[in-house]
Amino acid sequence: MDLSVTIPARRPLHLKNPVMTASGTFGYGVEFASYGDLTSLGGIVVKGVSLEARRGNPLPRIAETACGMLNCVGLQNDGADVFCRRKLPALPWKQVPIIVNMYATSTRDFGELAARLAGHEGVAALEVNISCPNVQEGGALFGQDPIQAAAVTRAVCAQAGDLPVLVKLSPNVTDIALIARAVEDAGAHAVCCINTLQGMAVDLSTRRPRLSTVIGGLSGPAIKPVALRCVWQVSRTVKIPVIGIGGIVDAEDALEFILAGACAVQIGTGNFIRPDASFVCAAELPDACARYGIADLHAWRGSLAY
Repeated sequence: MDLSVTIPARRPLHLKNPVMTASGTFGYGVEFASYGDLTSLGGIVVKGVSLEARRGNPLPRIAETACGMLNCVGLQNDGADVFCRRKLPALPWKQVPIIVNMYATSTRDFGELAARLAGHEGVAALEVNISCPNVQEGGALFGQDPIQAAAVTRAVCAQAGDLPVLVKLSPNVTDIALIARAVEDAGAHAVCCINTLQGMAVDLSTRRPRLSTVIGGLSGPAIKPVALRCVWQVSRTVKIPVIGIGGIVDAEDALEFILAGACAVQIGTGNFIRPDASFVCAAELPDACARYGIADLHAWRGSLAY
């Protein structure tokens, strides 16, 4: 069975199968090499990279919840230069696409970061995290305003050369399809649905929040119904590919997202539940297709009857 996926661009993004890792849950990739063959994955999305190194938020910054987890890691990373010099060369980028998740707090910085990353042949695509604050606009999140989301997308596309640009959408909006259309019109080659939902948890014994920032990002199986809804809505709105994220832990979950309209998926919190989750999902996908009588994954995509 042909499991390959292609995201069209001047330099298309070719995935051998639709299973990728989600940013922030798989480190830089090499940390998981002992749990499976990195080259068996469709693609590796590395943790968020910023222009300069970030220490992240104070502890505690992860809290387990019912059917999921909250995090406020704060995009801790070593910065773009260290990533390109030390992390990227250690990855099997000739055998599996490496997609770099990008974080910045201004449109200009997004453009500069894209220019730095685009100059390295080991980078196969850029994933733009628009669920972050625009400090020049009073801290409003880029992803909650179609005008700002489009501006960031244009800035990245202008500096990305021939690399595909994927935009990761926030579910914390009134109309996610509106944001998806805005970034499509601005030049995005694909959209990723979804980033985390906002949530919080408290500790009764201490009467304190369980995260240092009080509010954090909720992920895991608890958000799967929301993610599926977003993928379905967005895939019916835009013409560019949609990548599903949110609560995917096995091959059957992946097939649900593809049925709803996704061309590929990313596994996130599942990697915390079991570190080999992404490898197992990719390996078991052909058998899962056989169980459901799926002879052509491309024909299965978006074939939900309603």
